[in-house]
Amino acid sequence: MTEDSSSFAELFQATESKAVRRLKPGQKIPATIVGISEESIFIDTGGKSEGILDASELKSDEQEQAPAIGDTIEVYFLKAKGGAQLFTISIGSGKNTEHLEEACRSGIPVEGFVKEEIKGGFEITLGGSIRAFCPYSQMGMRRVEDAAAEYLGKRLNFLITRFEENGRNIVVSAREFLELEREKLRDALKETLSEGDTLSGRITSIRDFGAFVDIGGVDGLVPISEIGWSRVENIGDYYSVDQSVNVTVKKLDWENNRIALSIKETLTDPWEEAAALLSSGQIITGKVARLAQFGAFVTLEAGVDGLIHISKLGKGRRINHPREVLEEGQEIEVQIENIDTAEKRISLAPSDYVSPEEDQKSEDKLVKSFQKNRRKETSTLGTLGDLLQKKLAEKSAK
Repeated sequence: MTEDSSSFAELFQATESKAVRRLKPGQKIPATIVGISEESIFIDTGGKSEGILDASELKSDEQEQAPAIGDTIEVYFLKAKGGAQLFTISIGSGKNTEHLEEACRSGIPVEGFVKEEIKGGFEITLGGSIRAFCPYSQMGMRRVEDAAAEYLGKRLNFLITRFEENGRNIVVSAREFLELEREKLRDALKETLSEGDTLSGRITSIRDFGAFVDIGGVDGLVPISEIGWSRVENIGDYYSVDQSVNVTVKKLDWENNRIALSIKETLTDPWEEAAALLSSGQIITGKVARLAQFGAFVTLEAGVDGLIHISKLGKGRRINHPREVLEEGQEIEVQIENIDTAEKRISLAPSDYVSPEEDQKSEDKLVKSFQKNRRKETSTLGTLGDLLQKKLAEKSAK
């Protein structure tokens, strides 16, 4: 076989493999732009013939960058017409809106303009003239306080959930579109995300128990204990919804759709500095952070707390709870008794605390001093008595 006949055979085989490819309406595939005209964009989808996309879908003033030959895009197959295959990025994004019923059947997204707020939701305009309805609950993934301010005047992607009466009754959902996109992003993250990874995200919701963070189409939870190194009572004092944060992936549970995250692990551990600044025997002023049955936690530096055991409170008086002598937020002078950097624990005592052993030693010392002075006094009295008796005897002898 000659080189020319070999090349022809390979070309024929490639053409045949393209020819047998069948696309279903609504099928989403990648495509490469191979030609651009005023009305149409021609794309290579791996088929025998080129696909056609309405140029108005990619040419608009809102596009930051004009489409170029060689660009890769994702398109939905609409139908074959006159030997050509017609595609769309999303129905309604161009001039063609005749495929809305097919979009409903096949799950092809449609672009809509949020025109006005009406009873129960919003009126959505598809393709500039076709009316549709979207309930409040289907406008987004999360509930917003002022839906009108959030959505009115915006262009969003929707899925058609109901197409009736030849298009006179159309119901759409932005939520279902977002959920579908998030599912795709989730599948992509499953291939790349690992425990221990650090990445940026956006806070989507704040609750009493933690904050939910979007890490690229999937929400993970930062428990309140992982917000920071210091004890956090109210997350809203530190972060807000839509704020960008760095997080570390603590645990991935794709089966139960749970991702545990940590903001704390992206921050400098204050114990690294504490180990250099604090030492046993040091006296420092701290603030009472929390009272427990067994003692009082005192903040010495941001993120570094020490514990005063209840037995060291009360100045020798037995107490049942630290609240009897302390209150949260109170400043107190303490002495560092012991630092365990490995376990990140610091034992404290009030600066005026005297241990029972030391107290007993002081008492024993006082007793000994008293007894010594008493013996001295007794010895002195004895000597004076002897001298007096001697004087009396001498006087009697005279």
